[in-house]
Amino acid sequence: MTVFLIIGSFGVLFLLASLILGDLFDGIFDGIGGDLFSGAALGGFLGVFGFVGALTLTIKPEPLGLAIGVGLVAGLVVGVAVGWVTLKLRTGGEESNVTSSGFVGLAGTVISDIPADGYGEVSVVANGHITKLNARASVPLKAGTPVEISNVLSATAVEVKPRD
Repeated sequence: MTVFLIIGSFGVLFLLASLILGDLFDGIFDGIGGDLFSGAALGGFLGVFGFVGALTLTIKPEPLGLAIGVGLVAGLVVGVAVGWVTLKLRTGGEESNVTSSGFVGLAGTVISDIPADGYGEVSVVANGHITKLNARASVPLKAGTPVEISNVLSATAVEVKPRD
């Protein structure tokens, strides 16, 4: 049982070190298993393998193979889960960012009158985010007018046209 506890403690320490030191440990595993295999996944696997193996020996002390098997299964489940979560955290998030290049064609509403020779404001929903932008139009538009973005002038300004 002591060996299992040592393995579990090492796994927890390795998991903490990989979370604190980040990519230092992940560079070690670049050639093994792709992006799913990370320091956090290995630490999670070792921690759960050790502690579940020790718990199994406490409950049923006789067959050592049972403790190893149960520890391996539990460790693999947690290791794969941690690897998948860290992979998603590392690669995800781009789909929810609002970029000005994606504004063209979006429908919106004038929230501040747009004069013929100046700027007003429009509100649009871009990637689930309500966004307020400065807006120009070829014709004056009153607040409440439904519009469509026809051109991006800058990161915070667009050109709009009335929607049909």
